[in-house]
Amino acid sequence: MLLDVDGTLVDSNDAHARSWVETLAEFGHRVPYERVRALIGEGGDKLLPQAIGVGKETPLGRAIAAKRRERFLRDYVPSLRPQPGARELLAELKRRGFERVVATSAEDEELRPLLAVLGAEDLIDARTSSSDAARSKPDPDIVRAALERSGRRPDEAMMLGDTPYDVAAAARAGVGTIALRCGGWPDERLAGALAIYDDPADLLRHLDRSPLAVEDRPSAQT
Repeated sequence: MLLDVDGTLVDSNDAHARSWVETLAEFGHRVPYERVRALIGEGGDKLLPQAIGVGKETPLGRAIAAKRRERFLRDYVPSLRPQPGARELLAELKRRGFERVVATSAEDEELRPLLAVLGAEDLIDARTSSSDAARSKPDPDIVRAALERSGRRPDEAMMLGDTPYDVAAAARAGVGTIALRCGGWPDERLAGALAIYDDPADLLRHLDRSPLAVEDRPSAQT
């Protein structure tokens, strides 16, 4: 099972958007919250050019990204909470023999505290982050990196995500997606997912009738 974290397992999408809006304003760029919120799920390499026309690897882009990371970790991470049923879902997937591999566009410095918020480090088998991919979602790089880390073929894996960018990245890597609404995206934007549930708790309740049901995917253990 390939796992997104932000919005999927941890309720952090709004916090990411606010930290970007505040940091961009600090650098003189007034970008509406709604504009930034629609880009959450992509990495900074995608968000910055779309929001203000600045590349992440430019001096200005690096300065903005560093300040945004500092603000997110300092002001927002302490108040974050897991999505309903997130740890319980991971525990059940472990019990059923599914390998659990994080596939996120988050940076390493953010992924560690996010997993601490989740309180499920013991339920994660492997992790990949933005440092393992040249391009963030919706490009497939991070999904392919997670597949390589797991040693699985695309048809042996499933993605769990909450944004259109998760669905697109997984599809481009040949992986199906189970989507969750808890990240704030409407069903029509999650089109292409094999199934859509409210949150991890909802998926857990319907696990035996989901695309993860053993009888439906006997070889899918990632």
